[in-house]
Amino acid sequence: MNTATICNEFTDSNELLSQLPPAVTIFGSARIAPSHPEYLRTERLARLLSDSGFSVFSGGGPGIMEAANKGAFAGKSPTVGMNIILPHEQKNNPYQDITLTFENFPSRKAMLVNHSFAFVVMIGGFGTLDELFETLTLIQTRKIQPCPVVLVGKAFWQGLLDWLREQLLTQNLIHADDFDLIYVLDDEDEIIKTIQQFKP
Repeated sequence: MNTATICNEFTDSNELLSQLPPAVTIFGSARIAPSHPEYLRTERLARLLSDSGFSVFSGGGPGIMEAANKGAFAGKSPTVGMNIILPHEQKNNPYQDITLTFENFPSRKAMLVNHSFAFVVMIGGFGTLDELFETLTLIQTRKIQPCPVVLVGKAFWQGLLDWLREQLLTQNLIHADDFDLIYVLDDEDEIIKTIQQFKP
């Protein structure tokens, strides 16, 4: 990991992203096909966010990331794809007003988090869970400002939330307040209204 490269990625990206409207980052799986209901839901939601005046950020690749960029690309506000260079994976999707390419995961993840005031988490695997829990940890430790984390799809996410309460909370490994900014929602209009309450 090249420290100089990471510093340059931070500097260049910070300058550009700070000029955009308030941003919402959408996390989710790269493995979801365009015909999948969650791809289509992400696309609709991103369009609503964009038309509501929010920039929409994603990881810039396929699947849910593509759906996020695609929906926002058709809307009124800019959408940004933050891609990562990998040996045999992930190419930029074509639905981006601004494309940023990173060599390192830390700087990419920092840009997705530090310049957003809200997070939408769709269906996903280990990478999505990593992004979710790092975001929650940054909120918990006050390394970023308190902000809403919307988990989309009660059927997918409720079991995880129940486990966190039954295992971590009951053993005092986390605090009840840590759940205050986590929303598990299905309705797209309700998601937009929830996010709008926190708009800076």
